[in-house]
Amino acid sequence: MFFSIIIPLYNRPEEIKELLTSLLQQTYKSFEVIIVEDGSSRTAEEIVRSFSDRLDIQYFKKNNEGQGFARNYGFERAKGDYFIVFDSDILVPNTYLEIVEKAINEHQLDAFGGPDAAHESFTTIQKAISYSMTSPFTTGGIRGNNKHVGQFHPRSFNMGISRKIFETIGGYKLSRRSEDIEYSIRMINSGFKVGLIPQAYVYHKRRTSFPQFYKQTNAFGKGRIDISILYPKELKLVHALPAVFTFGVITLIVLNIINYSIFTDFRPLQILVYLGNSFLVMYTVLLFVHALFATKSLAVALNGVIAAYTQLFAYGTGFMTNYIDRIWLNKNTSK
Repeated sequence: MFFSIIIPLYNRPEEIKELLTSLLQQTYKSFEVIIVEDGSSRTAEEIVRSFSDRLDIQYFKKNNEGQGFARNYGFERAKGDYFIVFDSDILVPNTYLEIVEKAINEHQLDAFGGPDAAHESFTTIQKAISYSMTSPFTTGGIRGNNKHVGQFHPRSFNMGISRKIFETIGGYKLSRRSEDIEYSIRMINSGFKVGLIPQAYVYHKRRTSFPQFYKQTNAFGKGRIDISILYPKELKLVHALPAVFTFGVITLIVLNIINYSIFTDFRPLQILVYLGNSFLVMYTVLLFVHALFATKSLAVALNGVIAAYTQLFAYGTGFMTNYIDRIWLNKNTSK
């Protein structure tokens, strides 16, 4: 089986060097790499060319249209039997392609997705964000595993499709924001066999600061509403939980202010505030203890709590604001 690895790139030359270096170590050698520079002002052309004598690699430049259409550009030029899509901010374990090739043949998969993990070289914040994005106590609990609501949907930081899928249903219809979920839904609805390969993990750096992480996760929340416009049955109650949590915390803050500044003797309000505060404290302690055991690092655990709250608030606010815009006000904010 010959793989085509498709990597869209936008102003991240340093990251692509690390990714390509990790691909040099693959135990399975039958693959090509296609880099699609999507209108970058800081290009990686020289870095990519430095690998041309060690990897079967192609480099293309195009105008900026977003990662979905950049992947399509790569698909159209790929020679492989199977296309693998990576984000540029990952590192690939050396047995990755070997594991994928074996699983595809064993389970006859038309498409697959794999989980992500934190590499030991990542910063404390990157490890904390990785914990949050894979924790069972955040929205990360429904990603990268089979224990979630509904059909597993591969995500584009680590997914693969057969050439037959591309030739049958085409590429991405959306360029940005949940474009991978829409593509996965379309594959499944077309009758292709899609599954998770748990051992085919990658090390995913994600964002390097909490503001960057907030912006990214806020787009995820907005994207879930975009998907619901196209596929109404795909919107589940679980997808609204971060919005419920966010609204609840904001309400609790307001109730605390009212309780301690205005109605200090109103017993029902006192009880409600006490219960809300107790829940929030218990949830925070649970997050911290689980993060501590999962990461075995006090610093990562402390930052993991911050990352979890950032993720929930970002996703929740994105979900709520886009629900109001697209469902209530009928605005098109998907671009």
